[in-house]
Amino acid sequence: MREIVLDTETTGLNPRGGDRLVEIGGVELVNQIPSGQFYHVYINPERDMPEGAFNVHGLSEEFLSDKPVFADVAREFIDFIGDATLVIHNAAFDMGFINVELARLNLGPIPDAQVLDTLMLARRKHPAGPNSLDALCSRYGIDNSRRTKHGALLDAELLAEVYIELTGGKQSMLGLTTQSDESRSGGSSVSGRNRAVGPRPVPLPPRLTGEEIAAHDAFLQSLGGELIWNKYRD
Repeated sequence: MREIVLDTETTGLNPRGGDRLVEIGGVELVNQIPSGQFYHVYINPERDMPEGAFNVHGLSEEFLSDKPVFADVAREFIDFIGDATLVIHNAAFDMGFINVELARLNLGPIPDAQVLDTLMLARRKHPAGPNSLDALCSRYGIDNSRRTKHGALLDAELLAEVYIELTGGKQSMLGLTTQSDESRSGGSSVSGRNRAVGPRPVPLPPRLTGEEIAAHDAFLQSLGGELIWNKYRD
């Protein structure tokens, strides 16, 4: 199963009012394991950068002035995501910008069925909230200390970790030790199917009474002949 955890940065909040994409970051998961493949691009929005947006992500008009416009990267972006499920926090925001940009190029929109919104997932799992990316990182013990500004690739990487926690990915992959466990113990992760099982420290008491065992022995003797059962008796 291939998924792309995706995030964007923009010049503002309204894609139909003139705001544009300025950054896209995506991290590939295969069966909820990071594959090492990612997509990242800065985009020239072909307009000024409002102060409020700059304060959020720190991308200035000057910095973006020599970056490609969306039309120059649209095809490689579409090729990268393919038919993978897009995992996005507050997906309506990011998809609103992406689909407006695609429409400007007469390209079809990415269908809603291809998108999974982790904000909705988090609200179902933690109805009392809060469910911002920072709050979820804190809830699950994910280090987000590098997140001094919003950044599409960094946020996608953090969201990938959050998403795996939200969906119980570590449990479903039979990971029985966490990264923090490994760092404390100096050991490596051990999967459930390969874990060595030692002898029980205290044997379980027998469930059969002496009378029941004697009755069973008498029944076996009454059958006569060579009994396969005897091969498995102590």
